Amino acid sequence: MANTKGMRAFHNARLKKQQRKAYDIDEARNRAFLLHQAGRIGDAQAICREILERSPRHFDAMHLLGITEYQSGRHEEADRLLQQALLIEPRSAAACSNHGIVLHELKRYDAALARLDKAIALKPDYAEAFSNRAMTLIELGHHAEAVASCDRAVALKPNYPEAHSNRGNALCQLRRFDEALASCDKAIALRPGYADALSNRGDALTELGRFDQALASYDQAIALKPRLAAAWVGRGNVFLNLNRYGEAFAAFQQALAVKPDSLKALAQLAHYYERHGRVEEAIACYDRVLAVKPDFSEVISNKIFALDLVPQAGFAEHQEARKEWWRRVGAKIAARSSPRHANDRDPARRLVLGYVSADFRRHSAATTFWPVLANHDKSQFEVICYSCSIIRDDVTENFARAADRFIDVSQLSDDELFAHVGADKVDILIDLSGHSGGNRLRVFARKPAPVQVTAWGHGTGTGLPTIDYLFSDPVTIPDAMRPLYAEKIVDLPCVIMSALPPIELPRGDPPVLTNGHVTFGVFNRITKVSDDAVAAWARVLHGVPEARLLMKDGAYDEPQMRDLMRQRFAAHGVAGERIDFLGPSPREQHLAAFGKTDIALDPFPQNGGVSTWEALHMGVPVVAKVGHTAPGRLSAAIITSIGLADWVGESADDYVALAVKFAGMPELLTLLRRDLPAKIAVAPSGNGALYTRAVERAYRTMWEEYCRAAWPRVVQSSR
Repeated sequence: MANTKGMRAFHNARLKKQQRKAYDIDEARNRAFLLHQAGRIGDAQAICREILERSPRHFDAMHLLGITEYQSGRHEEADRLLQQALLIEPRSAAACSNHGIVLHELKRYDAALARLDKAIALKPDYAEAFSNRAMTLIELGHHAEAVASCDRAVALKPNYPEAHSNRGNALCQLRRFDEALASCDKAIALRPGYADALSNRGDALTELGRFDQALASYDQAIALKPRLAAAWVGRGNVFLNLNRYGEAFAAFQQALAVKPDSLKALAQLAHYYERHGRVEEAIACYDRVLAVKPDFSEVISNKIFALDLVPQAGFAEHQEARKEWWRRVGAKIAARSSPRHANDRDPARRLVLGYVSADFRRHSAATTFWPVLANHDKSQFEVICYSCSIIRDDVTENFARAADRFIDVSQLSDDELFAHVGADKVDILIDLSGHSGGNRLRVFARKPAPVQVTAWGHGTGTGLPTIDYLFSDPVTIPDAMRPLYAEKIVDLPCVIMSALPPIELPRGDPPVLTNGHVTFGVFNRITKVSDDAVAAWARVLHGVPEARLLMKDGAYDEPQMRDLMRQRFAAHGVAGERIDFLGPSPREQHLAAFGKTDIALDPFPQNGGVSTWEALHMGVPVVAKVGHTAPGRLSAAIITSIGLADWVGESADDYVALAVKFAGMPELLTLLRRDLPAKIAVAPSGNGALYTRAVERAYRTMWEEYCRAAWPRVVQSSR
């Protein structure tokens, strides 16, 4: 017979051992949770791994280990562990939410959103999942939905600081900056010293132009959380706005040291490189960003701007870059839109014009479209200005008086602006920004008005087939290049004009008569000062040994920038003592500074525009070179339009020869100083009233073409 007593004892001992093992695992799990809460992540991980050795499908240990791997920055491993945890317990809302956070960090945003939606489906009152979902929606560009998700989180948990902070971030993306600031302040009130909310608050303050307060907010965030990359990026952005380039560079470098894959840090670092003339490095940064996020709208636009500075790029490359914005961004927006234009199709009626710009303020671009808005025939055109800038100054007030309606849309979302344009029954909507800062091309992609035009502010083409026309001229865009454009080219007397100086400034004689030497001037943005231009200017200075060069830009307030520029000329054998610098100044003082120059030297491959007109208005002739892009032919177009084509060269050699030749002609310089303003005043390209009539004729023709296309005439057959 079997020894039943012995067998019973054996089974009892085995059962007790199993019970002791289960008890030990539960106790170990609890210890791991406590250690994790105490911030002892390594110790918590060690216990989790020990549990998993004994019980490989232990959900809590797998879940906690995944969380700690994420907190340690090992996101791929966290992803693997949380996937395994969800195979064990697929209905864990917490694991779904945490996995969504990890996928967000891995930039797998669609997958992250799906996980967070699953968490909410499992637990409809899960405030944390709603807040985390908002962060992912922001990255996907669904900003209104992100605000709604935060609102749901706050409704479930009113005193939840993360939800208020994320709400502020989403509102900032929707341009609702005042509301964003209020949400961030609420988060900070709920949790004093909340670094992420302080950083988001800095973003809102930056957008509101309150740079000192923004900087203080970022600095406070960094003091609390030194490894917060977003705050370092924001800090650098403020310094860029303040032309404090050295500090901007240091901030972006710090952001990348903390978070090497920070797309925003790379994008802003590219700005820094661009402003230092390091265009190849700038484009390399933009390309790195776009390799990860191909539809990063602002970065594509920034790259378009950078390409203007690339000597090898031509018309085809420029327009292809603009069409890339359309393919990656605009076409998707257009596909979701179905505009219906109910405008009265009377070809002869008074038309409603809508001008969209972030530059109805003291900005160089404003001088290019002010003459048109100031001279419109109000019996034929109603003028609406949609202002996209927070800044409002004396120039803004001038535009407000000139317009029939001046509407501040700086804090309207794209959806809201689209609806506004439709409600205003705008017939022709005019983009005044192109791909420059503050543009609303996302709205133009949806075609809110029957006819759309791009002009003046960055009139080099947008790549949007929803924009029907581009104002230009035959010099800026030759006939052979026009098929490359998405828009139909309409010629004006010149691609841009510029307003007369605000006051009558004394011009006097050219300074060569009193100085005994010629002074060349470069009053252009430092980003336009290419290596090729510096080489040409050095040759000019060698050709006119007594001449000096005066350079003016806000960047030259920084000693480092002046030193770098002198070094660039020294590499071509030009002593630094021959170069003088001027920093920023109000426009009147800026214009008066042209009185210190005899001849302006135009940069290339990207030319001056407003600066060229300013020099001419002040009686200073400009030497220019015809380039092989629209931005590289702008000055040639301006100078030719007022009858000075002999100041334009076809090559760098021609350019240098012209500058040297005219430097030896003080009588001609004296004549031009006296006669140029009058010459401009009678030219169709320089006279505001004449120029505006040309613009209005073009608008009327555009409208008539639209009416004919919309209402084709039916030809009845004879009986």
